Amino acid sequence: MFTSEKGVVEEWLSEFKTLPETSLPNYATNLKDKSSLVSSLYKVIQEPQSELLEPVCHQLFEFYRSGEEQLLRFTLQFLPELIWCYLAVSASRNVHSSGCIEALLLGVYNLEIVDKQGHSKVLSFTIPSLSKPSVYHEPSSIGSMALTESALSQHGLSKVVYSGPHPQREMLTAQNRFEVLTFLLLCYNAALTYMPSVSLQSLCHICSRICVCGYPRQHVRKYKGISSRVPVSSGFMVQMLTGIYFAFYNGEWDLAQKALDDIIYRAQLELYPEPLLVANAIQASLPHGAMKSSKEGTRCIQVEITPTSSRISRNAVTSMSIRGHRWKRHEQPDNNNDTTELGILVIPEISVTNVAGERTGNGEKGRTLGEIDAQHIQGVQETTTDPRTESKGLPEIRRQKSVRKMMEDGINSPGRVQF
Repeated sequence: MFTSEKGVVEEWLSEFKTLPETSLPNYATNLKDKSSLVSSLYKVIQEPQSELLEPVCHQLFEFYRSGEEQLLRFTLQFLPELIWCYLAVSASRNVHSSGCIEALLLGVYNLEIVDKQGHSKVLSFTIPSLSKPSVYHEPSSIGSMALTESALSQHGLSKVVYSGPHPQREMLTAQNRFEVLTFLLLCYNAALTYMPSVSLQSLCHICSRICVCGYPRQHVRKYKGISSRVPVSSGFMVQMLTGIYFAFYNGEWDLAQKALDDIIYRAQLELYPEPLLVANAIQASLPHGAMKSSKEGTRCIQVEITPTSSRISRNAVTSMSIRGHRWKRHEQPDNNNDTTELGILVIPEISVTNVAGERTGNGEKGRTLGEIDAQHIQGVQETTTDPRTESKGLPEIRRQKSVRKMMEDGINSPGRVQF
């Protein structure tokens, strides 16, 4: 650590001690723009033997419990690096050099598990229903599954997941270590939108290092430092994946891709189903080849959102349009008496007994239905639909006589008769 960087940190430590309480909001707003201070603090945290590490951890904790939102987020941005330093020291069995970092992590954890009145928090999360549209899906594209989800949502059977109350911890042990660290990563992920790019880069780096240290891939990544394996839990890896997924679309595509590969590598070795499920789902949803550079700034996921106005086309086929089309087709013979001149083959329907009349040849001119035609056709209808004579075979004889009489009178076959 250079002398200039050490001087920046020492000035920051002394400035806050003499700061009046009324100027705290302005101080917190200007603090996030001091990039040189942030980089110097990272170097202090990465050196466990640094003499500035203890006062830096103490002041970061003072920021967190001050109640000022900007100061709280300033401390949270160093959380991934603090977790890595603690795990690295724990894996090397040098627990005494991580006392101040452990105290800071425990302090943040104990502050987050209670509300302002000191009561234990119970976090709740409602699992979204597939029957309701979101930025990730449309219910109409799911099919029959949407009907089942809709029926459940109407009965108020939405599933709610609860987390807590969490017990307070006085020290970190091998038994409760990842319970505390997983909750801390959960708090970090809740403020991901406020984290600067340097914090997202740190998250991706520490995820890769935690997953490959002590394994053959460590030599491929060329990570130096500890060579012993760092134990991880399934829930801790899922929280790492949450932050990495955000980093993919917020300027850190390359680092996030490498971290995702390392998490899948470690999850396969540990046979953890939850991280494998989440990591494979993230990998399958990534737009391959769409984002090659990590310097394009903030990215977003392109999704289709259901508009508020109706999108039904004016030319859409509906029951009313089909009915209107049928009416037009039925009205056409009345408006045009010379349909056979256009080459249309006209077949008369004489009765409802599926016995069709004679066809007119192409080119024959169908004449309009006169009074005599109407009387003959009416007679055919009455005889064929009389239920008293169906059993005696009389309808067929009368139909033949009527047709014969029409032929003798020299009347051409009429057009299609509307019943």
